[in-house]
Amino acid sequence: MKSHLIKSLPVVLAGLFAGTVAMAQEPATSTTQFRTWSIGVNAGALTPLSPLGGKNDFSNNRTNFGYGLYIKKQFTPYFSLRLDGVRGKLKGDNTEAFKSGVVNNSPVSAFETQLEYSGSLNAVVNMFNIDMFQKENALQLYTSVGAGLAGYKPTITTAAGTTAFAGGKTIRELIIPVGVGAKFKVSDGINIDLGWTINYVDADNLDGLHRGPSNDKYNYGYAGLEFALGTGKQLAFHNPVALTYDEALAAKNAANALKSDLDAQKAENAKLRSEMNDLLKDTDGDGVADKLDKCPGTPAGTVVDGSGCPLVAPKPQVTVITEEDRKVVNEAIKNLEFDLGKATIRSKSYASLNRVAGLLVEKNFSLKLAGHTDNTGSKELNLRLSKERAESVKAYLVSQGANASRIEATGYGMGQPIATNKTAAGRQQNRRVEFTLY
Repeated sequence: MKSHLIKSLPVVLAGLFAGTVAMAQEPATSTTQFRTWSIGVNAGALTPLSPLGGKNDFSNNRTNFGYGLYIKKQFTPYFSLRLDGVRGKLKGDNTEAFKSGVVNNSPVSAFETQLEYSGSLNAVVNMFNIDMFQKENALQLYTSVGAGLAGYKPTITTAAGTTAFAGGKTIRELIIPVGVGAKFKVSDGINIDLGWTINYVDADNLDGLHRGPSNDKYNYGYAGLEFALGTGKQLAFHNPVALTYDEALAAKNAANALKSDLDAQKAENAKLRSEMNDLLKDTDGDGVADKLDKCPGTPAGTVVDGSGCPLVAPKPQVTVITEEDRKVVNEAIKNLEFDLGKATIRSKSYASLNRVAGLLVEKNFSLKLAGHTDNTGSKELNLRLSKERAESVKAYLVSQGANASRIEATGYGMGQPIATNKTAAGRQQNRRVEFTLY
């Protein structure tokens, strides 16, 4: 009855609203590269019954030609709104008994209804793309539900003859269309559309006969063509799941590449540690590396010179550091450079270091070397690198004749910055070796 179908209208509208919400919650997909508007034309069979329950008013419902068109807006790959229109003719009679064997003794023996128009707004949901790992599929299944208005004129046949129902006036009733379908993409702009829609009428007068408690309904099975407007691919056949899968593969490949780079860096660091250990190895513990020690095996506690040979203790003397001495040291600090990420001293630093070595030999000064780094890399790596760089400067000064026992090399890592580490200039200042004469 009409009241039952009107009560179901809020449910239909809620379904449309839920579809719109689902559309809004869909992950953002740029539609500028897709076709989102389309028009469709179709033709098929109109039948005044439904296999999904309810009583039929006539025992023999005939199939007649119907045709329609629609305009559709695709909002996401899964959701669209479609405005449908259908016209055609519905027929039925009582020339045969019902399938149960009961003979229809209705006073109305036949009817013919001209469906002048049927317009509805439908929410269409694409249930899935056949291949979830393919970016764009050629076959798609969908369901639809909506609400609209139908206008029709029934003509009935009785024993008295054929007459127009309701005085021949056009009857207008609410309809609820529910459908399923399948689309086959022929090209970027054309699809073959196959569908079946059951239209629930909010009245029992579609066939010109009031019979039983059930409202009338009619089927429309159709085949047609859909034309996607614009340029680019069709959004309806776009598969964001496959796109996400491709992005995950790309991220995995990038991670593997980064891992390879990290492994190569670890190997380079291991090689550097091995080279530094070999360079700084001091078997007899006299403070002179084996590679520079001209008197290996010196007894413990023996004071040695820069070449590792025993040295007669000098007479105590008063250490006086002049401004000229400090100038020599400051120039060495200013010119000191290492290879990137290593403790290897660059050759441009040799000249100023040679002057510091000459100063240490001439005046027998003591020298404290303090290595510092910026905050690039781990704390442990920076602490080790600062120590190695200070030791590298000590080794070079000793190679130029300075007394190893008067040179102290210490690494402080990144714990004592003198400038900000947020800029390249600041980090450059923090990568340093400080010289302190005493």
